[in-house]
Amino acid sequence: MVDKKIDNDVSPSQSMDENVDSALPEGTIDPVYEAKAHLLNNAVQSIGMGKYQWQLFVVIGFGWASDNMWPIITSLILTPVTNEFSVSRPPLLSLAQNIGLLVGAVFWGFGCDIFGRRWAFNLTIGITAVFGLISAGSPNFAAVATFAALWSIGVGGNLPVDSAIFLEFLPGSHQYLLTILSIYWALAQLITTLIAWPLLGNLTCQEDTTCMRSGNMGWRYFMITMGGIAMVMFILRFFVFTLYESPKFLMGRGNDEQAVSVVHEVARRNGKSTTLTVEELKAFGGEGQMQQTDAAAAINRKLEKINLTHVRALFATPKMARSTALIIWVWALIGLAYPLYNAFIPYIQATRGATFGDGSTYITYRNSLIIAAVGIPGALAGGAMVEVPKFGRKGALSVSTALTGVFLYGSTTANSSSALLGWNCAFSFMSNIMYAVLYAYTPEIFPTKDRGTGNALTASANRVFGIMAPIIAMFADLKTAVPVYVSGALFIVAGVLVLLLPFESRGKASL
Repeated sequence: MVDKKIDNDVSPSQSMDENVDSALPEGTIDPVYEAKAHLLNNAVQSIGMGKYQWQLFVVIGFGWASDNMWPIITSLILTPVTNEFSVSRPPLLSLAQNIGLLVGAVFWGFGCDIFGRRWAFNLTIGITAVFGLISAGSPNFAAVATFAALWSIGVGGNLPVDSAIFLEFLPGSHQYLLTILSIYWALAQLITTLIAWPLLGNLTCQEDTTCMRSGNMGWRYFMITMGGIAMVMFILRFFVFTLYESPKFLMGRGNDEQAVSVVHEVARRNGKSTTLTVEELKAFGGEGQMQQTDAAAAINRKLEKINLTHVRALFATPKMARSTALIIWVWALIGLAYPLYNAFIPYIQATRGATFGDGSTYITYRNSLIIAAVGIPGALAGGAMVEVPKFGRKGALSVSTALTGVFLYGSTTANSSSALLGWNCAFSFMSNIMYAVLYAYTPEIFPTKDRGTGNALTASANRVFGIMAPIIAMFADLKTAVPVYVSGALFIVAGVLVLLLPFESRGKASL
């Protein structure tokens, strides 16, 4: 019955649906859910890319921007905060941040498969904004670190939740836009550094000088500015834009009526219409497998994270298990490699720049701005590379990840501050391609009903290994090339692991 229904209802996107079958082989997920997901994909594809999805592209971009903005903020304030409070172990600030990111990834990622996407979407940036603003009044280093952990709980949920939401409303023909979203990631780096340049470059203590609060207010003004920007993002997402719950999420919860209602509402917002009916979804059967909506069932659903239903689904077949395990390891290795080097770029630029005779705070943040600007074309290049035939997501991800490591090795050859800046620019360009593809490819290889959990597993692995980075940095000499060698090796290994992934999602609609 299921196969017959698919054949009867397939529209011009049939070939796309068949590609999904080859990417996620039969038996990987529940056949009733798969058949209904195909029908919803056809409905969304027939509506096409319209006003609602483009508005969503903007507000989801806020989540992408926040994900990169706040770790960079922590990196940029590291030197002035260390100078003001005479901190003996500065990497503790990054450690606090990564603990918060881990908590956020676990809570929001797993939670959005249980209580839905809307609450997580609306609250994450709000939490970040509140604690970011409060941190500007921190009286000591412990307070700064505490608020960094708290704002990071909000930040940690942005990508696991936002990538799931956007992908689930995109027609299959426009899934490449998930890669293009990383333009916000790159722009956030540029804007953050641009704001930091005058504030941190002119209103903070210089290296090797006595540092008092009155002469170091720049980082506090910086936190007020960035917290204010996050608050504006929250207001726009919560009060201006209306987010509908994902139709495939609702369908997976057994609420076919509401799923169809959302599809019709999206069509109305786009000035289109759809012929999708509740009867078409219910014709596939499977009611016994779908969840009920009474109070007792609601309580049972809240306990799903205890029985690991969504986790087991990601390891249901050998091929799915290999895909899930490998992508988790890719995220984990990058999670250690990226912050081990990149989070300390301002510190490394300042200390090494002093050796070259140009280690002022102003020059340090000017260089950071240049590095950030180079990342923008990197994000755009990633969007183009994923659509190249016979190259796709896997090829783009593997090459960009490995080359990121190669360019880090190249930085060890720098014999001047300008040379070091050049290598860091190359690193920024390639790493932005890497993240653009990684953020798009990862949710595409998870089915909707388990996508939040899959995103949570990968993000959590990334954050756990990210916690290790500042610990290593505390016991390593950052004035040597050791962190660079370690980071470069990890990126190259991650690039090789990508080639072992079994699924290529180019040109295939997600389930």
